[in-house]
Amino acid sequence: MVRVDGSGASPSLIRVRGLDKKYQRGSEEIHVLQGLNLDVDKGEFIAFMGPSGSGKTTLLNLLGGLDISSAGSIIVSGDEISHMSRSKLTEWRARHVGFVFQIFNLIPVLTAYQNVELPLLLTRLSKAERHKHVETALTVVGLADRMTHYPRQLSGGQEQRVAIARAIVSDPTFLLCDEPTGDLDRRSADEIMNLIDRLVHEYGKTVLMVTHDPLVAKRAQVTLHLDKGVLVETLGKEVAVS
Repeated sequence: MVRVDGSGASPSLIRVRGLDKKYQRGSEEIHVLQGLNLDVDKGEFIAFMGPSGSGKTTLLNLLGGLDISSAGSIIVSGDEISHMSRSKLTEWRARHVGFVFQIFNLIPVLTAYQNVELPLLLTRLSKAERHKHVETALTVVGLADRMTHYPRQLSGGQEQRVAIARAIVSDPTFLLCDEPTGDLDRRSADEIMNLIDRLVHEYGKTVLMVTHDPLVAKRAQVTLHLDKGVLVETLGKEVAVS
């Protein structure tokens, strides 16, 4: 169960306590996140909404180890990542996090197969093991028949499915999706959300997603609004994150 007040007693997959992130802009100190608490259990699908500049992407970057907090703790599957060195975070991300962005970030000169295989090249898997993982991931996203195609030969929706296959190919602990349908038309967006639903309900994946689209957010089990240091659950009352 998602909790934003830090009151959960049982271990959660993701446990955030007192998370603070601030930036220095000249002589001005800007607090993006202040004292944020959050618990997320395995297999949950959470959407974050809020105005631009509210800290949604910053939160995802902190949870994924792409950025380091100013204060507070983030514990994922027993690993406290908030105090890891950057080199340790790189190793941790490779094992635990799958990223899906608004921009597909596919390499144009590589085929769908090669793009999906990229994260596995940093592992100790054999070529045969990598092939099995890539084939499985592309089958899950419905593109087993497109593995030799280049990004320019795919539609936008298909490119995003390749990006999702790349995100899940190493069987990460959780997925972080930042506006995954932002560059897609409604039909393609619905197809991507159907796929994410399958990953949650059929494969037990934990998904945390940032979106501005209310129709996309409705697919999540819980929607949290982030603004000015306060998380608000859509169907619940406002809860301060102090």
